[in-house]
Amino acid sequence: MIGYMISQNVMHRPVRTMITLIAVAVEVTLVLIVVGVTSALLLDSAKRTAGVGADIMVRPPSASIFMGFTGAPMSLAIGTKLGQLQYVQAVTPVLVEINTVNSLEQVWGIDSASFRSVSGGFVFYSGHDLQSSDDILVDDIEAKAKKVHVGQMIHILNHDFHVAGVVEHGKGARLFVLLSTLQDMTGASDKATLFFVKCDRSDHALAAEDKVNQLLPGYTVTPMKEYVEMFTSSAVPGLAALTTVMISIAVTIGFLVIFLSMYTTVNERTREIGVLKSLGASKFYIARIILSETALLCFAGSICGIILSFLTRVLIRALFPSLPQALITVEWTSYAGLIAMIGGLLGACYPTWIAGRKDPVEALAYE
Repeated sequence: MIGYMISQNVMHRPVRTMITLIAVAVEVTLVLIVVGVTSALLLDSAKRTAGVGADIMVRPPSASIFMGFTGAPMSLAIGTKLGQLQYVQAVTPVLVEINTVNSLEQVWGIDSASFRSVSGGFVFYSGHDLQSSDDILVDDIEAKAKKVHVGQMIHILNHDFHVAGVVEHGKGARLFVLLSTLQDMTGASDKATLFFVKCDRSDHALAAEDKVNQLLPGYTVTPMKEYVEMFTSSAVPGLAALTTVMISIAVTIGFLVIFLSMYTTVNERTREIGVLKSLGASKFYIARIILSETALLCFAGSICGIILSFLTRVLIRALFPSLPQALITVEWTSYAGLIAMIGGLLGACYPTWIAGRKDPVEALAYE
């Protein structure tokens, strides 16, 4: 009986029901997309850096995982010393700068020969390797997103570069120029942001790490296997707080919409509540009807939100091809649904309390 009453109450007010479902769906979508895009960006950055093929990454003391913001504090002479260590096969310096023209992206300055020794070289879809100071390599994802082709001129870091080649993605950044060119542009002569170290054998990585620590005490020496694990929301300053704020906004949206919806519903159903109470319905029975109706709306809205999240992910991918696909996990899908349910039930508490306190005589006389 109670299930029939709940379904009829929901269907009797289709516009309000639709608005409530949309609000809950937006709440769930906001949580999933914010968390999914953030996680995807972190993981993609880590995988691309690890994709260089090195075993160890050496950075200056107290370096952030956002190595692109650390400037160029390391002398190239460090690379020479690293190359002389036992277990080390190859070393390559990388100078990292951030391009903020029309987008936010890393540009790597590399030494072609040593970078090839560590990474195994680029896979070229078209064009050739870096040759002149104005050459730039663009990976296939960036080329597709920006509609860039070999021979075209692009404006990066307030400089016009000639696209020498389009390469397969996964070798660190999406844009590569000669190390000497980026050094001249940034005034970082004979400097680098970091060094990638490749060992003669992968099982010598731990021993090589000890050798590097002895040579450069205080420097940040990170095995590449551990580097991917560092890219979590808790490791990025302020990102966990940002996620919390976005989730709080989503909960607030759900709370307010459910509150308004159920509050107006209770007022409209004053006579109905009076009839139920006159027939012997208890406060618990009235509360059960309202909270069950709220739970049904939140559940249906969560399902819609999950579907909307996948559609939004497809749309983002179509509009921004260079962005990695948002990670929508079962874990966060469950969290988002739970957040929507809790926010909705909290929003229905006050209207439920009002409904339980209504006097049946006054309710029956209500017009």
